[in-house]
Amino acid sequence: MRRLVLSFTLAAIGAWTVAPAPASAAPRPAPAPVTDAVTAKLLGQADAAARTAGPQRTRVTVTRANGGWAFGTAVLLADRSADAHPTGSVFLARAGAKGWTVAFDGEAAFGDLAAASPLVSQDEKAVFRTPVTPMYAGSDFRTGMALPFAVGQTWTLTGGPHGWGGGAPWSSIDLSGGDQVVRAARGGTAYTMCTGWIRVIHDRGYSTDYYHLWSSISVNGAAVAQGAYLGYTGTDVTCGGSATGRHVHFGLRQNSAYVPIAGHGIGKWDIANGAGEYQGGARHGSAFAGVGGALYNYGALGLNQGVVDANGGGTLTRRSGPGTGYGALGSVADGATVTIACSANGTSHTGRYGTTALWDRLSDGSWVSDAYLSTGVNGPINGWCYHSGPRATARGPEPPPVRVDQGGCYLPDAWTTPLAGTARPPTCCSWSAAPPRCSAT
Repeated sequence: MRRLVLSFTLAAIGAWTVAPAPASAAPRPAPAPVTDAVTAKLLGQADAAARTAGPQRTRVTVTRANGGWAFGTAVLLADRSADAHPTGSVFLARAGAKGWTVAFDGEAAFGDLAAASPLVSQDEKAVFRTPVTPMYAGSDFRTGMALPFAVGQTWTLTGGPHGWGGGAPWSSIDLSGGDQVVRAARGGTAYTMCTGWIRVIHDRGYSTDYYHLWSSISVNGAAVAQGAYLGYTGTDVTCGGSATGRHVHFGLRQNSAYVPIAGHGIGKWDIANGAGEYQGGARHGSAFAGVGGALYNYGALGLNQGVVDANGGGTLTRRSGPGTGYGALGSVADGATVTIACSANGTSHTGRYGTTALWDRLSDGSWVSDAYLSTGVNGPINGWCYHSGPRATARGPEPPPVRVDQGGCYLPDAWTTPLAGTARPPTCCSWSAAPPRCSAT
């Protein structure tokens, strides 16, 4: 179960073609320098103030080139003022008869160009060609990320959700402490945007930014694993902005844009907004840490896992089926990580983020209400369960009504709570995460 987070869906910006003036006679003139085309695209996406400042506010670096292809970084420098931060993209460009076609990381066209480019490594293609999904993958806030420091360490949340460069969206948090070594939140390919600023491009359309670093790595597309060294927390502002006290400014992007970090799970903490920028905090189970509080890095939450939030502490009862009419099998502690095999509808319950009838079958065969799990999705995260018995069939996409056959065994469409007068399902029926093999009668 997940809170509903108000967000702004940002459409991915398509490829931008910059064409030179038409030739009056053959032979056709050579394309303008690729830096001109990249700069034009970068300024076209910038705010009015940056466009007025012009190309002197940009820094385009070609790190690879081969024939009609070019690859590199494009950065829009920021003022040396509070709440200002540089913005930019990894770019890929291809020369054509009408000029350069330029795409930025996170755009659909970027993956298409990467598939054909001799400049792009296989490790890069693996993340660049991940299908660009709707923002948040259709209300899916799972990231598979750890916090950007070593698993098992505790750091301080020095700044709650705020904008990467001030204002909306509140895509970033500030962190400091521990051994001060900043590490990749998830595996991907890494790029030096400028001194002190590293971007890691991940799967599922996500990327993460790390700014103000000291002794940051110099990297041009190398594959990095979760936990790989990126640099030390610092106060570097080579590309603009300001920093008071050493920290890492950690930002979340998806599909070529910064996105609200609130609601996303990172390090098994759910980031939460406050009343204003730099406020808010993070929640793990029922425990909440505000600004100035300690965040322990529990590591990445698997895409088929959830964190128990008993909504006030204590424990969550595990049951033998999807409802309170089924027998209790024990409990699981608040804040514990559970692995979900499949889901089904059952009795309704209200947790921290709302009311749901969804129940999740855990890897040990027991069931818990999804109202008390933080998974990043408002719905099943690992498919629907199948119910098998003497007359079992595969279950459809949505739960049908409950009914019982003449022999007292639940039919395959008995997905919700047991009928009135029955305490639990007969022993001839069972649940599984795969379609039953017995034939219908």
